[in-house]
Amino acid sequence: MSERAHRAGTDAGSGSGDDRTPLETLEAARERFERADARIEDHGGDAVTAAAEAYRDATTLLEDYVDRATGTGRENFKAYIELEGQFDSLVESLDDELKGREAFEEALDAIDKRRLSEADFERAHEALEPAERYAELLDEREAAREAIDEARTAAAKRRRELGREISDHERLLELGNADLEAPVEDLREPIAAYNEAVEAAFEEYRLEASAREVFDLLERSRWYPFVDYTQPPDDLAAYVREDPAGEYTIPELLEYADYSRSKLEHYVDSADELKRRVATQQTFLDGIDAAPLTIPWPPGRAGVLRRRIRELRPFVARVADEEVVATLRSIRRLTTDPGFEYDQLQTAAQAVAQLSADERERLADGRVAAELEAMRTEREALEAALEVEDPV
Repeated sequence: MSERAHRAGTDAGSGSGDDRTPLETLEAARERFERADARIEDHGGDAVTAAAEAYRDATTLLEDYVDRATGTGRENFKAYIELEGQFDSLVESLDDELKGREAFEEALDAIDKRRLSEADFERAHEALEPAERYAELLDEREAAREAIDEARTAAAKRRRELGREISDHERLLELGNADLEAPVEDLREPIAAYNEAVEAAFEEYRLEASAREVFDLLERSRWYPFVDYTQPPDDLAAYVREDPAGEYTIPELLEYADYSRSKLEHYVDSADELKRRVATQQTFLDGIDAAPLTIPWPPGRAGVLRRRIRELRPFVARVADEEVVATLRSIRRLTTDPGFEYDQLQTAAQAVAQLSADERERLADGRVAAELEAMRTEREALEAALEVEDPV
């Protein structure tokens, strides 16, 4: 697109553009396309296309030959003959009723010489300017179509953002209606008891299980989103899996890493290998604990907590005794016991833990409800706008 066409399209289609909503941007892009399409239809769509194609063919010829056909050499003259022949054929092939046809004849006159200079090519381009506007009309319509595509993408992104924001505001309103005097300790105490028990059990597990067994536990957790263990570095994992030293417990490996090489040779086949693999990963090994097996406070909604417990249970069964597993199962039963009112206690716990002073104020004065209504209205408008079929 020429600079003039681009500038005209930008001015006509976007205004400042900085402070418009995605919906307003999409509507403006559609209006821009309608204006561009109407201008083309005013001249006749087929006629504009024919004139634009002829203009582009002519300018392509000039651009292809400007370097080859200028000068006095034999090759320059040969190129000039080719250009003149092709340009003359182009003009002869044009329909007599073609819009801007005279411009092509004047451009041909500009290069109808025995020898051409760059100035002659410039005059030919200038002569074609009356026909250029038809190409610019098509360029502007295409730019408007691209603007619609970009605006639709932005509008769809905003719709997704609104979905998340609406969910957040709905949750805020739910928390705002929570009974802050509800006996949340009835829920906190069993979760705290479980967490304490599984942490103690895991400490014993670290003291008894081989590093290889612990790493198998970490590897299995890859497939369980709620059991969020960090995976070991590849070289450490390979060492623990393949070297006999992997049969030691993690505390033993950490202790051995501090031994001198001469002392360490009594415990492992290669003191250097252990120091290289283990001593450099002490922070990671120290960090393997029960945290991914605990239940955070405040807990998630009933369905989320049930899924978390379902994923935790096989891991807890590997590191703890049946009493700890039974405690975990008892917490799951709280989510389905109609007499326990889990949802009410969970919402109250979330409200106490999560509502900031600003959120409490916005809930109290009605701003959250007003924002939610505005978001829903905006999303409905975006959904309606995105249902409209646009030109492709």
